[in-house]
Amino acid sequence: MRQQALDMVHELARRDSRVVFIGSDLGPGVLDGMRREFPDRFFMEGVSEANIIGMAAGLAMDGYIPYVNTIATFLTRRCYEQLAIDLCLHNLPVRLISNGGGMVYAPLGPTHLATEDLAIVRALPNMSVVAPADETEMIRMMGVSLDLRGPLYIRVGKGNEPVVTGHVPDFAFGKAVPLRSGRDVVLISTGAQTGQTLKAADLLAEAGLSAGLLHLPTVKPLDRDAILAAAVATPLLVSVEEHTLIGGLGSAVADVLADAGVLKPLLRLGLPDAYPTGYGSQEYLLGQAGLLPGQIAARVQERLATLS
Repeated sequence: MRQQALDMVHELARRDSRVVFIGSDLGPGVLDGMRREFPDRFFMEGVSEANIIGMAAGLAMDGYIPYVNTIATFLTRRCYEQLAIDLCLHNLPVRLISNGGGMVYAPLGPTHLATEDLAIVRALPNMSVVAPADETEMIRMMGVSLDLRGPLYIRVGKGNEPVVTGHVPDFAFGKAVPLRSGRDVVLISTGAQTGQTLKAADLLAEAGLSAGLLHLPTVKPLDRDAILAAAVATPLLVSVEEHTLIGGLGSAVADVLADAGVLKPLLRLGLPDAYPTGYGSQEYLLGQAGLLPGQIAARVQERLATLS
C-alpha cells in the first residue's frame, strides 16, 4: 500500500508541476525514479519531522502541493503543533502519507505504534482523514488527491493487504463503500482492518447470520447518511478498528448516532486505553486486542444474543 502511494506521487508529479515530495529519514531508494526525473521537486530532510511540516507549509503557501512521507507516530505526536498551526490554521494543501497506521511496527514497541493517530488528526479543523483498505483503493484515492482543499492525512497499512475494493470504480472523499449488505448486523470498518472484518463477516455468514459490511475509507468527513441508513436497516452496528477506542472510528460513528438522536445498539471493537504489555508481531497484538476475524465474529454473536 505504501509503495502504491509513493508511486502515485511520482505519477502526480508528471501530471502537475506543483507536486513536490518531502521525506524524512527514509531509505536511500525511496522514490529514486522521481528524484532522478524531478530533482528540484524531491527533498529528503533527515530526522527533522517538525521542520518538514513547516517546510511543506511554506511550499504550499508558494503554490506547491507537497506530499510528505514518514512514520505515522512521527507525523502526529511529534508534529502536532506544526500540523495545527502551520497546516490546518491556514488550510494548506499538504498531503501526509503516514507509514504504519495502527500496529504495523509492532516489533518496535509503543514508540512506533500509531494507535491514537486518527484521534489526533480528527481533532484538527480543516484536516481530512483517509484510511484506504488496500492498494487499489490507495491508487484511486491518490489519483483524486490533487484537487482536495486543505490538508489530508493518509493512514497507510503494512502492505500486501487482501484486495477487497478492487470492484469499486472510483474514490470519493467523504463517501462510504458498502461491501456487503446484511439484516442481522452491519460491521463498520476502515483501513486495513476492513480486510479482517470482511473475514469476520464470512464467519458470521457460516453461522447463519446475515452480516453487512460498510467500509469507511474517509474517517473525516464521515458519511453520515450511510451510517444512519445502516442503523435503520439492522438491529446492531459494530465498529471495528485498529486504533484505540477513544477518539477513533467508533467514537465518530457514535457521534453521528448521538447527533441524529438515533438510539441504536453500537458495539465498538478496537484497542484498549493502554499500552501493550509485550512485544510481538502485528497479528499477535491484534489477537491480544481481540481483533482477529474469529474473535470479532464471536463478540458480535455474543452481543446479538443479548438483543434477542
